[in-house]
Order: sequence, then C-alpha cells, then structure tokens
Amino acid sequence: MKSIRALPSILAADVLNMERDIGEVIGAGADSVHIDVMDGRFVPPVSFGESTVRAISRRFGIRPDVHLMTVDPDRKVASFADAGAGALTFHAEAFVHAHRLLGEIRSAGMSAGVSIVPSTPAEFLLPVLPSADIVLVMTVDPGWGGQDMLPWCLDKVGWLSRKRQELGLSFRIYVDGGITAENAPLAAKAGADVLVAGSAVFGAADKKAALESLRESFP
Repeated sequence: MKSIRALPSILAADVLNMERDIGEVIGAGADSVHIDVMDGRFVPPVSFGESTVRAISRRFGIRPDVHLMTVDPDRKVASFADAGAGALTFHAEAFVHAHRLLGEIRSAGMSAGVSIVPSTPAEFLLPVLPSADIVLVMTVDPGWGGQDMLPWCLDKVGWLSRKRQELGLSFRIYVDGGITAENAPLAAKAGADVLVAGSAVFGAADKKAALESLRESFP
C-alpha cells in the first residue's frame, strides 16, 4: 500500500487565530501547509500573499506549499521563493508558456507544479508532464473553500496516474477541493499522492485524528 500525504489548506483556518490553528495542525503531525494565493482576477476572491508565506515559514520553520490562483504567475516566482515557499504551483489556464515557467520555478529552488480547473481536461497537460514535479487537479471550481467535491474530476486523476506509469515519470498528483474522510479513499484509489484538505482538517475537533484518517485512505 502506498502512503498518502495530507496537506492542510489554511484557507479554512480562522483568520483571526491563524497562528494558533497552524500550530495545532503542525503539532498534530502535518509537515507543511497549503496556501491558496488568490488575486481577485483569475478567481474572484483575494486571499494570501508573500507576507503570509514568509510569516508562516519563519514562525514554524516550514516551507509552505503555495498554489497560485493568479494571472501572470511568472511575475511571482522570485518573490515567493524569497518568502520561503517550498513548492509553487500555477494554473495552466493562466499562463501559456507552462514549460518555461516550470523550469523557472525549479531554478528558483522550489518544486514546480501545474494545476487545472475542473473544466480543463487532463490531456491538456501532456506536453509538460515530464517537466512537472506536481500536477494539481482541482475537484471544485476554485475560489472558495467548503465546496463539495465534483467526483467526475477524479477521472482526470486516474488518467494522470496511468500516463505517469506509462511514461516512467515521477510527478506527484495532488487532489484539491472538497476532500473529506468519506471521499478521500476515492481520490487515493484514482491515483492521488497528496490530498489537500481545508475544512476536513481545520474544522475537526481532533486534528491529529483527521490527518491520520486522510493518510489512511489507501486504494
């Protein structure tokens, strides 16, 4: 059985008690956190930025996993590397030169990721799969937390898993959106390596148990 990594998304944390909430999930065994950076243009809300990444990195001694839901993601590489991000994922729909940008992210010392929204087919990513460390499949329409998973998006996870094996590649498959203890096994069975979960972790009374439940979602 393969192990599944659970990555708590701070979008579901209490904004007025962010340090407390992140400290709790790190104390419960999370090795990092996922930060959704929204610019109000690629998606409607505005969320976090480099200052949030820097503060979390310094306070907890971790390198946060950053998901850019922004236009012009190429302009963000140096600033997020400087802020302490360990991984930087951008949307294929937001930037046409994906191959080049993946290389720039790697050169900046971060894992390089590319993401797709539910309406984008996985096949769209085929040319850049050899250049990616992370492929993130959105299983909700991006922008707001607390949405229900769109289960048909898991077909894309299955395609990516099969294509990874066929091509002998090693990128990690993230599933992000509406992850719960109930549907996590479906994502794991489809081929996910990392489950990005917000409310399922930050909303749990027992965060350690919530993380363990997700990690035990073996296919």
